[in-house]
Amino acid sequence: MKKIRWGILSTGNIANSFVMDLKHIPDAEVIAVGSRTQESADTFGQKYNIPNCYNSYEALANDPDVDVIYIATPHVFHAENSILCMKAKKAVLCEKAFSINAGEAKTMIQVARQNKVFLMEALITRHFPVIHQVLDWVKDGLIGEVRLVQANRCARGEFTPESRVMNLELGGGSLLDLGIYAVGFSSMVYSQVPRKISGFGFIGDYGTDEQGASILEYDNGALAVLTFALRTETINEAYIYGTDGYIKLPDLFAVPNKASLHINGQESIEFEKPILGNGLHYQVKEVHRCLRKGLLESPRMPLEESLQIMETMDAIRSSWDLSYPNDSSIK
Repeated sequence: MKKIRWGILSTGNIANSFVMDLKHIPDAEVIAVGSRTQESADTFGQKYNIPNCYNSYEALANDPDVDVIYIATPHVFHAENSILCMKAKKAVLCEKAFSINAGEAKTMIQVARQNKVFLMEALITRHFPVIHQVLDWVKDGLIGEVRLVQANRCARGEFTPESRVMNLELGGGSLLDLGIYAVGFSSMVYSQVPRKISGFGFIGDYGTDEQGASILEYDNGALAVLTFALRTETINEAYIYGTDGYIKLPDLFAVPNKASLHINGQESIEFEKPILGNGLHYQVKEVHRCLRKGLLESPRMPLEESLQIMETMDAIRSSWDLSYPNDSSIK
């Protein structure tokens, strides 16, 4: 089978993890990397034996041998970088969060469709075997009607003002970094847009949200209760509660290797699937499946849902009066 040739845009931590995981995908080959400096590109290329190392993202996007590009830059650059690559007729896998806001997300989707190229948000939770099993349980009605989703994605870290995670100029904060896992989980389970959105957030000394909580209301009064934080340690579990039972995904639900099904009055059923590597390659398998089928978006992570998730997160932070520097740059 002809290999699908990848380009890597940026050389940060997530890019390193991504390339290391591609060894689990036999038909994937990394042939190019682009960075803002030649030194960074060369260092990354030598580390992973990548033949083509570019000192600009433009050069990477214009490499005629690259089939698909992974966007690994901070949130604030996702739209700009993805659009650059898509206008060069490259398929794109863009790291989460998809963009800074819904306006950017709309533009990215428009460019993808205008250029007839594949685009997908790299929200990895969606692609794990455990998640596929959980969704089958829900679809088969084993827990009845879903009435409540609970999900925590929090971590305790120490950061400096220069850290990307806390840097407002780069779209830092708990919502886009970790909250998206919880919001995306609820979106995946309910497969609909929330009717009402409320939330609270704490803005810390660096001007970014250190923690937040949100309640989403769906049709017929179904709810999602979500928490996310960068300076608060919690148990990062998720629950799906229905009228006839519930499903539990233990810590760490966002990168799941097990789940349990609890049907009222019956013995629980356990499903476990060990994770290979960092778990980033499952989304690559989905990208490859779509590209080989000629699809321009993934049925498991459709573009309209990525847009809806961004709209939900825009609404969550609106009550905090939290804005990003380029909130109105692309509409």
